[in-house]
Amino acid sequence: MPFSTKRTLGSPEITGDLGAKIALWLRPGDFIALTGPLGAGKTVLARAIISALGPSPEEVPSPSFTLVQHYPDLRLPAAHFDLYRISEQGELDELGIEDALEAGLVLVEWADRFESALPSDRLEIALEDTSPDMREAMLIGHGGWDARLRRSVDLAAFIDGAGWTHARRQWLKGDASTRAYERLVDPASGQSALVMNAPRGPDGPPVRDGLSYSRIAHLAEDVNAFVAVDRHLLALDLSAPQILAADTGRGFLLIEDLGNCLYGDLIASHSDLSAPYEAAVDALCRIHAAPPPDGLAIGDSKMHPLSRYDPAAMLIEVELLVDWAWPAWKGAPCPHDIREAYCDAWSNNLASLGGPEVLTLRDFHSPNLIWLPEREGAARAGLIDFQDAVIGHPAYDLVSLAQDARIDLPDGLERHIVDYWLACRPAHVADISRDHFEADYALLGAQRAAKIAGIFTRLAERDGKPDYLAHMPRVLEFLRANLVHPRLAEIADWFDEHVELELEIGRCAATA
Repeated sequence: MPFSTKRTLGSPEITGDLGAKIALWLRPGDFIALTGPLGAGKTVLARAIISALGPSPEEVPSPSFTLVQHYPDLRLPAAHFDLYRISEQGELDELGIEDALEAGLVLVEWADRFESALPSDRLEIALEDTSPDMREAMLIGHGGWDARLRRSVDLAAFIDGAGWTHARRQWLKGDASTRAYERLVDPASGQSALVMNAPRGPDGPPVRDGLSYSRIAHLAEDVNAFVAVDRHLLALDLSAPQILAADTGRGFLLIEDLGNCLYGDLIASHSDLSAPYEAAVDALCRIHAAPPPDGLAIGDSKMHPLSRYDPAAMLIEVELLVDWAWPAWKGAPCPHDIREAYCDAWSNNLASLGGPEVLTLRDFHSPNLIWLPEREGAARAGLIDFQDAVIGHPAYDLVSLAQDARIDLPDGLERHIVDYWLACRPAHVADISRDHFEADYALLGAQRAAKIAGIFTRLAERDGKPDYLAHMPRVLEFLRANLVHPRLAEIADWFDEHVELELEIGRCAATA
């Protein structure tokens, strides 16, 4: 029996609020089936959902006569269909519902007229009048929507339990993960907080030695990792978000809102970047100065173990390039012998990686840094998205910051970031020579670039997120630049023989 939940709609405002909440749940490929008699409010609710996907169109007319209205400029392109005047399957096929589903969201009024043709994964909203001034909406989750609807109900209960029942819930753009975020704004005080919706991820199939990819790469599988690292960073007087409420079992967190001033926005606005990036490096130095713990406290008696960012983890990450980017570039899977040579070259180099160990956040770059100029020192760099932290080399987070996969840093800033860290690094990581550090920096920069090239291709090919490919020329330029270092000669030789990076950079730039 599909999961269902009922809502009473006593006013246009309540209907609009329901539409806004439904809009928070939506993603490309979703199908909403609106059913109910004439005058039950199907168009009113569809209009509320579409308007909440903003920027709101000037008007959202009923598609009763046009049969379909398209809204391509919303954050999620939407198509609104009305099947009341459709009588045959052939007419239905000509409307283009399948094409619209590939592009974004589909809302269909009178969907029950062709129930056998509806997708198995859909949200059904059955509306009915219960009195002249009252309607009821029964939300029914079919297929994959069963679990999604249950989770939306659990999330609403979590928000209510945290004392934010009357808050306005605003959609926030997420990251490449399965996590979702909302901003809650109290209408009376104007205070805000963020909700993290992070269901525990499936372990995935075994890919090597009986272990899944996430286990080998040491990826966090639940919010306990975020809670533990967050507590550690706060104890260092760094600007990680305070946790205001938590349901770690379900994967819900209510956290401090650090604002919207992302480092990437600073670059886009041509702001002076010296202070923000020096604050970020100051934060890294404070993290690096603390002895790397084997585990971090989640609560009074529970610990989150920290894995070491070992060669096995780094190797399986760079394999993403030959598993995903190679087929996209070459039109066929990478031959076994060429793949083996690639892995051997990386293994030989990663085995030589040494030096001091520090807590490594792994995604220390512009999308996860928020400028807080009202704070002081290292606390001016707000830190988010650090749940995959491991024990690793101090150069890894530094190269993540200085060779940013998402934005072009101004000329000279990368060199300034590295030199500033070398001047400020804590004593216990100062033993490594500058030449040795620069070699490690190049190796880890190349490793990160190869991994990201594979991830961005996978996001485009498997997950339907082609926008990430716009960053590929930058990522491949970083890979090419790092491979110039003599220590990486074996890896560079493999690329020279099998992949013309300059050619692929040009191709990626032409299609970005």
